Amino acid sequence: MKPVVHIVDDDKSYRTATARLLSAHGLKVEVYESGDQFLARLPDCAPGCVLLDLQMPGQSGLQIQRRLCELAPQLPVVFLTGEGDIKASVEAMKAGAKDFLEKSSSTAALMEAVDRALIQFVRQRAGHDRLQAQQALVAGLSPREAEVFRLVIRGRLNKQVAYALGISERTVKVHRHQVMEKLGVHSLAEAVSIAANIGLIDKDTASPVG
Repeated sequence: MKPVVHIVDDDKSYRTATARLLSAHGLKVEVYESGDQFLARLPDCAPGCVLLDLQMPGQSGLQIQRRLCELAPQLPVVFLTGEGDIKASVEAMKAGAKDFLEKSSSTAALMEAVDRALIQFVRQRAGHDRLQAQQALVAGLSPREAEVFRLVIRGRLNKQVAYALGISERTVKVHRHQVMEKLGVHSLAEAVSIAANIGLIDKDTASPVG
């Protein structure tokens, strides 16, 4: 699905002009006249990035951003404002805004900001998809395989796993081989990496041995 640039701005003339500009550059665009309208349509919104006006009737841009952090954290935000506001800019950037531009910024600056936001989105989506795939692989392990997996990724030797589970070391080796096949990995380090990515172990303390 092609990413969409969502323009959220109560200024109809600016909203329309910006939509035409981005469309002329080959981008898919959707427009909203308020943050409330955008949030109402958010569940059905196509993925992409958001050009968000800072000052709007109803909920402000910063309020909408906070809601997006909860509801759609993968949508990068580029703030637009007609007034230079250093305090708001700092707050927005701390909350994860990709860029903060005045509406008087050049076309080149706007396009660069949108490009950066879309690149960020693609990277985040790829990471999210990879995480979901890894979670599905681990969920596909049998109960016994999952027990073996949780022990070996914590550095337990085969004989230690066998003792902990009350099974033979040979059986541990069989289950371990099945785990590696189901996860599609060729080394314990790769298995540990998957475990760390999905939160089974701390990335900083993971230390595969055996």
